[in-house]
Amino acid sequence: MANSPQAKKRARQNEKRYAVNKARRSRIRTYLRKVEEAIASGDKEAATAALRAAQPELMRGVTKGIYHKNTAARKMSRLAARVKVLA
Repeated sequence: MANSPQAKKRARQNEKRYAVNKARRSRIRTYLRKVEEAIASGDKEAATAALRAAQPELMRGVTKGIYHKNTAARKMSRLAARVKVLA
């Protein structure tokens, strides 16, 4: 357990950061799940709209340090390819 005041403050800050990051990660996953569901239903318009909504959320996750930029780019690329195949 943290003993020094500095370590105690760090522990408090880590708890706050953890909560914020967890909420943000959950929000991003929700957007990605909506794209997956639209792809599964076969609705190209809905999938395209969901992908357009998910893209800025995913990139915001990169700027906030939740995802690595290449991870986000890979996810976007794969989803875009799957949406493109829908006809």
